[in-house]
Parts: sequence; structure tokens; C-alpha cells
Amino acid sequence: MKKIFWLFALVLPMLCTQNSFAQTTQDEKTNDPDNLAKEYFSQIMDVAVSATANTKLYQFVYEWIGTPYRLGGKTKKGIDCSKFAYEVYEKVFNTTLGYNSRNIYTQVNSVKKTDLRPGDLVFFKIRSRNITHVGVYIGDDKFAHASTSRGVMISDLNDAYWKRYYYNGGRMLAAITTDETYDEEQPSPSFMPSTH
Repeated sequence: MKKIFWLFALVLPMLCTQNSFAQTTQDEKTNDPDNLAKEYFSQIMDVAVSATANTKLYQFVYEWIGTPYRLGGKTKKGIDCSKFAYEVYEKVFNTTLGYNSRNIYTQVNSVKKTDLRPGDLVFFKIRSRNITHVGVYIGDDKFAHASTSRGVMISDLNDAYWKRYYYNGGRMLAAITTDETYDEEQPSPSFMPSTH
């Protein structure tokens, strides 16, 4: 009986220390905005946390999720789709975009849907002959955008609604060249041919 008591007396403090360390590590994770963004996107996109390489893009989108839609708005009190894309490009890629989705489309090189990379733009013609909506591709067929019904959110290009109105993808070469997601084995995006 004494052996069991002493064994328990030795093991209990070790278990408490491990639990305390695990709690501290968990608290650090939940208080670090970069980790929160990585966790959020890894859950949404079912991707390993280590694979979410473009932290700056994901962090920016994460901070805007839930911002209400407001036509002409450009703050966290309310924002529209083109201003959201504008903010992403200005803050993440240090690049200035046009003032509406049609104008932005004139600034990009066309990209096939299958060739989209995080940071590319996606354009939609919703019940119109003209481009009426723009979003920012974040990978795994997902894009971030300011929806008129739910504000800034993540949507899937394969959802029936978005599939129906999808028009084209676009790449701002000047912006993407500063993107950290491209590794050295890939050709530099500034030399990639347009797919018009």
C-alpha cells in the first residue's frame, strides 16, 4: 500500500505540470491572432495548419470576417465587394486596385479556374451581362468576398450559385510577385504568360 501511495505522490505532480504546460500552450495559441487565423482557415479548408503558408492574406481576411455589407462602404462598419478586394490588395500586397469590379477586371491577366492561386481575384456576372461581383481567391476552391446578404465571408466556387455566375479569374502580376506563397521551384509569376 505504501508503494502505491508513493507512486501516486510522485506521478500526480508530473501530471499536474503536464496539464499546466498544455493549458499554457493552448492559451498562447488562442491569444495569438496568427494562430487563430491559421486554425480558422485550416478548419474551413480542411488543410493542415502548417500548409496555410500565406499568413498575411489569411490574417487579413480573418480580421474582416463578419463585417456587414454596405454599398460604397470601406470600413469595418460596412464594406462592398470591390472595396474589400481593394483593401486586401492595399494591405496585403501593397498594390492599388480600381474602384469597382469591372474596372478591377481591366487590371488583371485572365487566369483559368484550375490555375487560381491564393491572392488571385475571381469575377462574377450575377444576373447581368457585366461583371457585378469580385472576390479574393484563398485556395482550395474558396474565396473571400463581401456578400450583400452576409457581409464578408468565405464561399466555395463549387457551390451551385457561384458556379452559375462565375465569369473568370484574374491575376495582378505586380501584386502577386510580392506574395510569399510562391516557392523557388515555381517560375516567377511576373514572367508567367497571360491566358487571355
